[in-house]
Amino acid sequence: MQTKLANFIKNSPQGQEADAILRSCVHCGFCLATCPTYQILGDELDSPRGRIYLMKQMLEGQPVTQKTQLHLDRCLTCRACETTCPSGVRYGALVDISRGIVEKQVKRNLGPEVLRYTLRKILPNPSLFNTFFKVGQVVRPFLPQKLKRKVPVKPDPAGAWPAERHARKMLVLDGCVQPSLAPNINAATARVLNSLDISLIKARNAGCCGAVAFHLNAQQDGLNYMRCNIDAWWPLVEQKGIEAIVMTASGCGVTVKEYGHLLSHDPDYAEKAENISALTKDISEVLLVEIENLQQLVQSRLELNQTRLSFHSPCTLQHGMKIRGVVEQILMLTGFDLTVVPNAHLCCGSAGTYSILQPELSQQLLENKIIALESGKPDQVATANIGCLMHLKNGTSTPVKHWIELLDERITRHKV
Repeated sequence: MQTKLANFIKNSPQGQEADAILRSCVHCGFCLATCPTYQILGDELDSPRGRIYLMKQMLEGQPVTQKTQLHLDRCLTCRACETTCPSGVRYGALVDISRGIVEKQVKRNLGPEVLRYTLRKILPNPSLFNTFFKVGQVVRPFLPQKLKRKVPVKPDPAGAWPAERHARKMLVLDGCVQPSLAPNINAATARVLNSLDISLIKARNAGCCGAVAFHLNAQQDGLNYMRCNIDAWWPLVEQKGIEAIVMTASGCGVTVKEYGHLLSHDPDYAEKAENISALTKDISEVLLVEIENLQQLVQSRLELNQTRLSFHSPCTLQHGMKIRGVVEQILMLTGFDLTVVPNAHLCCGSAGTYSILQPELSQQLLENKIIALESGKPDQVATANIGCLMHLKNGTSTPVKHWIELLDERITRHKV
């Protein structure tokens, strides 16, 4: 693709990055086949190729309108197009750059602006979110059925967190909403790792990974959350010989793995951010290395009445971090009977705040995903991201859990 970027951006680091990404696109259209919004809407401007044309026009200085903003807003940033693209177009990075520019040039209506502001102030703040969550639990019984479904039920309490006692140590990110919505996920992770002689540690001041604000186009706020996490982790990395920073929410994982890139132009944080990204591992990457020890732990649980399980691989896991088939391999090798999920590459419609900001498209994607997941008649559904987990729960009566919780249950039963 030939480009001629406008003066306002062409000599900036973002402009140079955007230019390189645009030039790598050859207009082949392979991305259309895997784009969820294009499959639903049939409008090429709601496909990666169409959005790339819109972004190119904007970056070359043509007028930016609400039409451009609308089509970029409809993008899930699922990055399925990146998995399909034979030219390696880094679409996710390009859309982040472009959304930041559009946000400055096109004023939103008051309602959507207030909603976005509210989301980026409440969701990344664990204590504030937990307060609203508890209020929701109080009023939930009195809400109409339609609204009641939107308020999550009270979660099961977290189980015991093993004491720090092993020579091998790893950090874990608590995140922003997961401690309230599913506190047992990280506790289960700590128990599984403890059974492998690894201690899992929480850093006191680590919080939101920064993705919520960054993808709501408050990009400087997002970068500040990233800097705060680096400050919280760095002393522990230096003092405790941390092997890895473990992610149990793939949405956070894909972001933290990109800290090095996102903060590469910050002289105070660039080197630390690169090291933090290098240490970051999805929990599946950690456990794959330990698979023989895991199998020994659950060996006597490999019974004929295996749990029939459908696994939803989040977009942030399979397309963002490009971790494909690893969770499925771990689950099968530890005795779960996995179903075949049609169109497993497609998004469930959660996509961070997308289910709130684009409810109609999100609901259609959810319905399609539930049909696919339930086609194999599973006993349970598993996933690897808190957003997907809560979204899927809204669409099915089949129990939905994080896969690490199911693995923890299997190991615990074996010990008993």
